[in-house]
Amino acid sequence: MIRITNLKKNYGEVAALAGINLTVNEGELFAYLGPNGAGKTTTIRILTGLTRLSGGSARLGGHDIETETLAAKRQYGLVPQHINLDSELTVHENLLIHGRLYHMRRQAIGPRIDELLGYIELEEKRHTLVKKLSGGMKRRVMIARALLHAPSILFLDEPTVGLDAAIRRRLWGLIKKIQQDGVTIFLTTHYIEEAEFLAKRVAFIDKGRIVGLDTPQHFMAAVGRWAMDRFEGDGMQTAYFETQEAAKAYAAEHHSGFSIRRVNLEDAFLKMTGKKVQ
Repeated sequence: MIRITNLKKNYGEVAALAGINLTVNEGELFAYLGPNGAGKTTTIRILTGLTRLSGGSARLGGHDIETETLAAKRQYGLVPQHINLDSELTVHENLLIHGRLYHMRRQAIGPRIDELLGYIELEEKRHTLVKKLSGGMKRRVMIARALLHAPSILFLDEPTVGLDAAIRRRLWGLIKKIQQDGVTIFLTTHYIEEAEFLAKRVAFIDKGRIVGLDTPQHFMAAVGRWAMDRFEGDGMQTAYFETQEAAKAYAAEHHSGFSIRRVNLEDAFLKMTGKKVQ
């Protein structure tokens, strides 16, 4: 559904993307992770037609984003990181305008809005001004707006940023439901547990290059099952173990403060790059 071949983007002498190759399958929920400045936003801007590429190609649903731009853009819906709803309009008015911008038939817009308001469980907020909604509700409306024209691909750029844990998990359920309904989802997130829970596969990007591509489970298994964070002075060292008992035995040999936990996806990224996902 998404095919990226030797994708490059240069800003002067700086290579923001240095030859990316990726394929995202139809109906897959794919996570794209990396530190700030790694190239995540540049990739999404190219895939959504907001930035011109410098080399290579990108195709959405079989359409080249450079040579078949309008056809490619019709394939996707986008939920950006920052809330960009019109706060002075109601939920229904925001969705209605989006439908008209996508040239949906007038008789189709109303039933589709009804369907999506039920889907995101906000029927009772139809005539509420957006500025009166909570952050979590606004995010759900943005997802509904992105789905209004029935795209086959959904780009989620930090969809739960700034939300508390309970609201994030509620949105995870909605995202999984969307994917199970056959929509291909391309997700970027700073919440590592979000990618672990949601994604079938994960790509790690650093300095404009893909440094890892696998399932979350395989990434974590390659590191170990248990991690021990040991605090020394102003720093922290992490050791990895196959069993909790081995981690405890190692900790018993040291007198500094420590914490034992399950290995997570960020541990895998740290082992590869020495950096945290940000």
